[in-house]
Order: sequence, then C-alpha cells, then structure tokens
Amino acid sequence: MTDAPDTILPASLAERISDAQRQTIAETPRGQRLKPLASALGLDESQALTALAAAAGIDTASNLEADSDSLSLLPARLVHDYQLVPIAFGPPPADSDPQVSASAPLHLATAWPPEPVMADWIRTFTARPLVWHLGFPEKIHHLILQHFGVGSGSLEGGDEDYVAPETLQHAEADVDEDAAVVRFVTDVISQAVNDEATDIHFEPQENQLTIRYRVDGLLVQVPVPENLRRFQDAIISRLKIMAKLNISEKRLPQDGRINFRAGANVLDIRVATAPTIYAESVSLRLLNQKKEAYTMDRLGMSADEQAQINHVLDYPHGIILVTGPTGSGKSTSLNAFLRKINSTDLRIITVEDPIEYEVPGVNQIQIRSEIGLTFANALRSILRQDPDVIMVGEIRDRDTADIAIRASLTGHLVFSTLHTNDAPGAITRLIDMGIEPFLVASAIELVIAQRLVRRLCHDCSRPEPVPMIKLKDTMAILGLPESEAHGVTHLHSPVGCDRCRGTGYRGRIGLFEILKPNDELHDLVLKRESTRTLAECARANGMRTLGQSGWEKVKAGHTTLDEVLRVITVAEK
Repeated sequence: MTDAPDTILPASLAERISDAQRQTIAETPRGQRLKPLASALGLDESQALTALAAAAGIDTASNLEADSDSLSLLPARLVHDYQLVPIAFGPPPADSDPQVSASAPLHLATAWPPEPVMADWIRTFTARPLVWHLGFPEKIHHLILQHFGVGSGSLEGGDEDYVAPETLQHAEADVDEDAAVVRFVTDVISQAVNDEATDIHFEPQENQLTIRYRVDGLLVQVPVPENLRRFQDAIISRLKIMAKLNISEKRLPQDGRINFRAGANVLDIRVATAPTIYAESVSLRLLNQKKEAYTMDRLGMSADEQAQINHVLDYPHGIILVTGPTGSGKSTSLNAFLRKINSTDLRIITVEDPIEYEVPGVNQIQIRSEIGLTFANALRSILRQDPDVIMVGEIRDRDTADIAIRASLTGHLVFSTLHTNDAPGAITRLIDMGIEPFLVASAIELVIAQRLVRRLCHDCSRPEPVPMIKLKDTMAILGLPESEAHGVTHLHSPVGCDRCRGTGYRGRIGLFEILKPNDELHDLVLKRESTRTLAECARANGMRTLGQSGWEKVKAGHTTLDEVLRVITVAEK
C-alpha cells in the first residue's frame, strides 16, 4: 500500500517540490525516502534530514544506541515494517520503582516522520508516552538488524498477533512454514543488496546456521532470529531449489545460478554448495546486472596513472593485463577501460565468466564450460569475427594464454586478467605457463596490479597524531624509505558515525602498480630472469609499487595505514 503523496510530507516541504517528486517519494519505502527527498530539495542527506525534522516538529538524533530494556516491548514485524527502533535517551528510568519505569517516555528513532497509525499500533503493546526522533535510515536499519535479526519480520515466532496495514493484503500467504522460509531467504538476499555485499555465505554449524555478508572486502556476521535453527535445512533446500540444483544430492559440490529481482535491481547470483560435516555450506556471489559502471576517476586512479593507461589504450595492438587476487576489482577496471575506448569505430568482443557489467555496443559472450564454450574455444571463434578489441575475462591455462598473446601480435588490442601478487609477476607467470619469452616480451604493453582498500568515511574521519615509531615501521614494511614520511605528523583515522554504521569506512578505493616494459626489461624477460629481478628493474625505471600507491592514498586522507597493510602482500620486503 502506497501512502498518498499529499500526506507523507509536511506542507512546508511539500510545496518546495513538484507533484512528480512527491509521487516518487510516496512510492518509495519509508526507510529509503530520505535519498529522493534530498535529491528533490537539492540538498545532501544530512541537510535534508535536518530540514525534514524541523518541518515535522521533531528532533534529530545522532550516534543512536538501542534501548535494550525497551526492545522487547515491540514485535519485530512492526519494527521492520515501520523502520523504527527504541533508543536510549537521557538517564535510564529508576528500576527500583516499576511505576516510574512504566510511565517513562519511550524514545523512538524513525527513518521518516511518524504517522498516526504507527502510534496506534505501538499503544497496543505499551502505554508509555512516545517521544519521536528522526535519524539516518542506514543507522536505524542497522540497529533493527542488529537487535531483531535479518528477516525477523518474516519468520514465525512471537508476532502472530501483529499484521501491519501495508501487509494485510498478503495475510493469506503468511500461514505456512514454506512461505516463511521463502520470505526469509528473499529478505536475506535483499538486505545483502542494500548493504552492497558481494557475497553471502550460509555456513551450517552444530545446531545453528551462520550467515555472513562480504561487505567492502570483509566478512560481516548477519544477525538472525533465535528461532532460525529449526529452519536450517529448509533454508538450504530453498536456495538449492532457486538455483535449480539437485536437492537430494548432499554428498557432492554443486554449482548453479539464480536470477533475482530486488526492486529495480536485477541480480545474476552464482550459487556454489559444498558438503560439510554438519550440512551443506552455500555461497552466493551477487552480480548486479544493472549496477553503475566505474570510471577511472571513481576507481581512485591519479591523473598520472590515468595518463599512462590512456596512452596505451590508443595502441592498435598489444595486450594489457590486470592482476590481483579474487575480489580486487580487476573486472571493474577492465570495464572502465572498455568504456573509455568504446566507439562506433571499433568492434569490441568480450569473453567473460561471469558477465559482471553490460557495456552498450559491445558484443559480450558468457562462458559455458559445460557445453564446451571455454575461454580458449570462444577466443578461437571470435578471431574470425573481425574484432578490433578483445577482452578475455581471465587467462586460466596455456591455451587461452597462447591464443591471447598471438591475437595481440596479429593486430588486436587484448585485455585480460591474471592472478598474481604484483605486476612483474604476470610476466613470469605467462612464461611458467609455457609461453615463449620472446612472445611475452613482444606482446605485453602494460601490466597493472591492483588492490582494493576501504575508503574512510568523509563525514566522520579526522586527522590524529601518528606515532613516529609506528610510521617508520610501516614504511619499512611497505618497502618505502623513511624520507617519504618526512614532515608527516597527522593522518586521518576512522571514527564511526551513523552514516558509516560506526565502522569509520564507506566504500572502497583502488591501489595501482603500473608496469610499462622498456628495452632493459625486454632483455631480462628474454633471459627468463626471476620476478624479483624484473621488479627491481621496473622500480629503477620509475614504476610506483602498490606500497607507494597506498601511501599516497593514506597521505591524501582516503584510507589508513592499517588498511593498506591489510591488503598488500609485500613481495619487495
């Protein structure tokens, strides 16, 4: 049920925006209305929250903490439906006097100004007077998940007597366990999309099921309701059914995929199961087919790094390799390069597994190894398609490497990825695969090693003094001279606020090591020199290492030394 556009906004704000904008806000769930309101008013979200609170005549609240003594007063489904949570505010009521505690105000933080129906429902559960506060939707939602669990509004247990007005039309679907499990799995995936998670892991333990999201490269435990234990087998079976897997086969690993729609987002979810000692572990890789593509600016590349790459992107042939571990943003970088050169004058064909981004005007091929459509076979075919630019998702074996290298030597610009720790390591890896050194030296035009580090929240990070001993030790670990830290006394540190959910970080930024082979390096490649020798030569000729790139991001206030140390494997130490 959608609220009427003329009832959801205070009059003083409603008159400042158009009818279409009011309609958009009305059609948006309560917990997500602040963003379209800020856009309509031309303000950032902090300013929009302040303006909304002032217009509604209620206070804003920051650094929210849940009131543990009041959480049990309200059912989980009501809290989820209306996006509100009891918060600690002022001194706690005197526990020694029950009458005083019962009459103490119940402070509630909400993501949108309250409506009369909300107060009516709350009064059916408590007679305490209500005091409303407006808070950031992200923080309120985080508190709800933390204390009530993901999907607690969907599973049975404790809330049978409450049905929100918005869900009355679905009441007939709320009666059986199967429907509860279906809703719970949908809620878990939808919440992962909202949290911008890249993976979901369902991990069975003894008598319980652990669910974790991977957000900004780190695993985060997902709070779940206490009554989840009896649904464990049903949840795993539901995931296997969605992925069209054999639910009776529990002894062997299986792979599948799910097409999932969450609002305007369409996800291609890769599912992998693995038998464990208690039950099957299920991992989901979330690929948003419509997610916004990144430019080189958004990746975090400096102007100098962009200039080096753009120069090579203009070449008519050669191979450009992006290296790094799984989840380091290699495919995102390749996509940014393709969008940079994409034009009607070029025929671009990609071979990917999976296709993570759709690029308008580009012919994209999905690998299907089960029917013989491998990287190598697809590459052989597309060479007969008269391409100008070829992108190979990953070089996994000698056949793929051989075809990609030879394609780059016969008039094609080729992009691909490898799993190596640094840029020089890509050269020795190709030689180890069996590619002749003279072919490698002739074909490779650029190698980019990269990592992703968490980006400091710009709303709460602040400069703090850095101990000189720690700074010197860190510089040594990064392989940088102490002179690089000369004059540095303060560096930005994470603090934590409602916008970043108390972590101090929001989003990620890239670190890059760019190797452009020269004549001296060519000679070393022909001699089959080691990765260490190649790296020393590259640094002597001006290559900036991942450590140097990370240090530049730290000095600029984009991330922290701890983050850089966490993600970099220092081969040059």
